[in-house]
Order: sequence, then structure tokens, then C-alpha cells
Amino acid sequence: MRIRTVTTLPFDDQRPGTSGLRKKVHVFRQPHYLENFVQSIFDCLEDLTGATLVLGGDGRYYNDQAIQVILKMAAANGVGRMLVGRDGLLSTPAASCVIRRHGALGGIILSASHNPAGPEGDFGIKYNVSNGGPAPEKLTERIYARSREIREYRLLEADDVPLDRCGQQRLGEMTVEVIDPVADYAELMESLFDFDRIRELFSGGFRIRYDAMHAVTGPYAREILVRRLGAPEDSVVNATPLPDFGGGHPDPNLTYARALVDALWREDAPDFGAASDGDGDRNMILGRRFFVTPSDSLAVLAANATCAPGYRSGLAGIARSMPTSRAADRVADRLGIPCYETPTGWKFFGNLLDAGRITLCGEESFGTGSNHIREKDGLWAVLFWLNLLAENRRSVADTVRDHWREFGRDYYTRHDYEGIDSEAAQRLMSELRGSLAELAGSAPDGHRIRLADDFRYEDPVDHSISEHQGIRLLFENEARIVYRLSGTGTAGATLRVYIERYEPDPSRHGLDAQQALADYIRLADEIAGIRRHTGRERPDVIT
Repeated sequence: MRIRTVTTLPFDDQRPGTSGLRKKVHVFRQPHYLENFVQSIFDCLEDLTGATLVLGGDGRYYNDQAIQVILKMAAANGVGRMLVGRDGLLSTPAASCVIRRHGALGGIILSASHNPAGPEGDFGIKYNVSNGGPAPEKLTERIYARSREIREYRLLEADDVPLDRCGQQRLGEMTVEVIDPVADYAELMESLFDFDRIRELFSGGFRIRYDAMHAVTGPYAREILVRRLGAPEDSVVNATPLPDFGGGHPDPNLTYARALVDALWREDAPDFGAASDGDGDRNMILGRRFFVTPSDSLAVLAANATCAPGYRSGLAGIARSMPTSRAADRVADRLGIPCYETPTGWKFFGNLLDAGRITLCGEESFGTGSNHIREKDGLWAVLFWLNLLAENRRSVADTVRDHWREFGRDYYTRHDYEGIDSEAAQRLMSELRGSLAELAGSAPDGHRIRLADDFRYEDPVDHSISEHQGIRLLFENEARIVYRLSGTGTAGATLRVYIERYEPDPSRHGLDAQQALADYIRLADEIAGIRRHTGRERPDVIT
């Protein structure tokens, strides 16, 4: 086997976003494109020679080809051992688990998360560091800088490595160990939750429908929910990972998981519904005719954390992304623990977790997690809910309503305007920033704004600064409007608008969220000029 040095030229569009580098498949399939980025990662890693790395992905189109390229490049760059999920599969939370459990230097995860897949779909690659979490900004910026100056990459000339069975193989001087993608993760889940109580719940007739959306969590859900916990076989649907996710959009929300929502609204609905996204780090929780917002899910789990064995000692603190509702803040205040407000992006939770400042964390974008790994974790959230329901023997709806009666309800919604013109989106945000001084203290339609700012975060652990993380309008009655451009898309721009209002009166907790927030939804459009800038009459997705 010969190591070949290939001459290349840099691409100018390889800056990683909040979750790595994401582009259309045809972009990654350009000659040298994937190789340039992978070599840029390797060039920025210290102590790479002889190191152990983890590799896997969500099974989307082009994953199998990309994995073989990365293995040959790893061997050519002196990596000692690569742990690869069987068939190239590893959910993002499982990859974090494997990195931590095996003391790896880090891992390369191939996923575009909740974005569509297939030949015309999206592809993504990101690097996770030794704590199992996404690379911090200082590393991703170094990788980007290297990608703009790269002139060559190294590749081992060798046959492809079979990945369909577990075991060790040699690739040049490097060991390739194909591992069961589920085993380490499933053992971790058993250490955190009371599997005996959950088995009792299922044996008593409790019914669940888990939609894996033809993405990576199908094998994980089958192993844990069906084989280890005893749920009926038909409890897990769309469980076979497909390169195009069955033609669907693997985003677990009310729009793209419509079949699951319809099933939970039928007369013969199961007791509990859940879905995860393409790479398994997001979750949606449903009860019979009841949707649990991700913000409420974080708050409910925090308030009841000690029901699960892994959290019996209590919580050190909670963290939430800035756009996430303040429901978790109210729980933290009651428990007498800190609640941190961070920018969007799971990497911002990593320092807080590593420093022991928080135990639970979550984002409104259907992500919840804890100190067990350094990624959000969809199936973990499902198991936490099942553990809670096995303890309290209440329905999902009653569990959330009980929480509202105790803490008050944060009415909350997110409106997404997808694939809008990037220049128009930037103009909208620029105009908003320019009007912040004028908006502060104003009272549009009688709703006084007490604070208008562009969110700036100083990490309390390493004191790094993150600017321009979203425009916030805070009203005197504890209502909020937040505007933010998403960094997870590959075409155009996605404008996300978050609206919330606190309601302490239990007699007023039964309203539909869109109805309860109607005044602020209208204000959000008028203040930012959304229709004027985008030409859109309504959002593409409402959650």
C-alpha cells in the first residue's frame, strides 16, 4: 500500500457553521472538496499520530463513499485506530458516547442532521473533540483558515474496508475496528434510567409509537425500546435507515412528522408518541392529542429529574439556548440552582458541562441533553419521559398541566421562514439592529419594550465572547420576541422568529399557543417588516 500526496487548490466556502460543514451532495462530490476539508481537520489536530478516532454517520446518501475516503486519509495521516460503526452508522449522541467511553482523541461525524437526504439532498461533516462535543469555535476557525490555504492532501492507496461485520482489520499501519453502533450507547442508557419500571409500564398496557423517520435511530430504538424494554414490535415505525430517509424530511416537528401527529390525534391513539431526526440528536414528545414544546420538555424533566437513577443526586444547574423559553429558568429558581442562557449551538453547553456547572441543558429546536454525553440526545429524552411516566402514572398531558399549575405556563411558538433570499434576510436583520435604540422604551400597540438588544454571550468558564447571537425584544409583561438567522440550512437563509408570553393564571392555561400569542405574532411581523423583506405571507413551519 502506498501513501499518495495529491495536489489540490483551496475552496473558499468551507467555513463550518454551528454544526459543522453542510452543503448539497453535489458540492461534496466535487473533486478534492471532501478531501480538502478532511485534511484541514487532520492538519489542525495535535497528537494525531497513533491516536484513536471515531467515525460514523446517519446513513444518508454519500455516507458510505465518504467514510472510505476518510479511512484512507486517516491511515495516510498516521492515525493509529479508527472505531467505525457497523455499516458506517453512528447516531450523533452515540458517537459522543463512544468518543468518551473509549478515550478517543475525537471523532468525525457525517450528518446534515434534520436536513433532507438523497442525491439532490444535503450532506454534512463535523469534528467532535475528546469530551465528545462539537469542536469549539477556535478550532473550527483554525480548520476554516487551513482550508483556505491547503495545497495537498494525503491518501492511502488501498481497497475499501468492509463495514458490514464487527471486528478488527488493518488498513496500512492503522487498525480499523468495526463496532456495534448501539452497544455502548444502550449500556449508558441502562445506567441512567430505571429499565425495570419502564418494563412494568409497557407490560401494563402502556402503548408507544416511536417514529425513526427512516433515519439512524431505528436500530437504537428497536434494541432499547423493543428488545430491552419489551415494547411491542410495532411500537417503532420507519425503523430502517435509508439513504434518502424514505423521501421525507427527517425533522421531528409538527409539520414534517405529520404521520406521527395524526396517529396521536386518533381515537385509538397510543399513550405516548416520539420521533427523532436524521442523526438522532433531536426529539419530539407527544401525548394523546397533546404536543409538548421542547422548552416545556426541558423544564418538566428538570423539575422531575430525581425520578431517574442517573439524576437522583439532583442538578448542579440548567442551561438553555437564548431563544428557548424561560420555563426552565422558573424551575431553576425554585430549586435554587443557576440557569445559564447561551447562544444557539450545543458546543456552548460543553464548557458548562465540563466545568460541572450544569446537569441538564436544552434548545427549543427539539434538542435536550445532560452531562452523560456532550451532544443533544433524542432517544435519551424519550427514555427520560418514559421513566417519569412510569413513576407518576400520569398521562403526558396531565404531567405538563400539573407543571403549569405549579410554575405557570410560558406560551411559546417558533415561526420559520425557510429558503428566503439571503440578501433580503441580511437586510431585515441589519435594519432591526439599526432600530434597537429606537425600539427600547417604545410601546407599539401599547406593548412596552423594556429591552432591545443583539444578544452577546460571555462564556463564564473561558470568558470567550460570542457576538450577534440574535435580536431580542423583551416586553414589560415578560413577553419576548427573538429574531435569528439559522446556521443549519444549505440553500438561502432561514429566518426564525420566537415568540413567548408568560401566563401565571391556571385558568388561562388552556388557550392554543397561536391564539394566546396572536398580538405578539402580529407585532413580530410589523416591527421587522417580514412580509416586506421576504415577500412571504406566512411562515413555512410553525412549532
